Amino acid sequence: MTHISDPHFSDRVRDSFARQNAMTLIQATLPVVEHGLTEIHLPHWSGVEQQHGFVHGGVVGMIADSAAGYAAMTMVSPSASVLTVEYKMNLVAPADGEKLIARGKVVRPGRTLIVTQAEVFAVKDGRETLCALMQQTIMVMHGKTEKQT
Repeated sequence: MTHISDPHFSDRVRDSFARQNAMTLIQATLPVVEHGLTEIHLPHWSGVEQQHGFVHGGVVGMIADSAAGYAAMTMVSPSASVLTVEYKMNLVAPADGEKLIARGKVVRPGRTLIVTQAEVFAVKDGRETLCALMQQTIMVMHGKTEKQT
């Protein structure tokens, strides 16, 4: 198990999420924050749909990026921040359900780069269907904390 460099990582991640206006805009929540793992939940509503009634792929990418990025943030010191430098996502099924769940996890922690993954599931009638897979590279910005509002 990787050493926990910040015992208050959960509070720091939740505070950051609360300041992320993009997540507020799409009505996303962050119910799970564990060391190396987070979940973002998104209700399916008309404001995030594309022309066929599915959740738009760009929105799927938003929650996958944030879930994996926040998973990385759980593993850095309180004096550091994280920033996505690249991700690759496969949309493997329509994002069709009452809600989406993006599960982000750290694959390989590092001092400068952290490799993460996210899986996004559409939940319909209580059943989860994988709709997207993402792999991401996160840059750790030492000595850079987030902008406070």
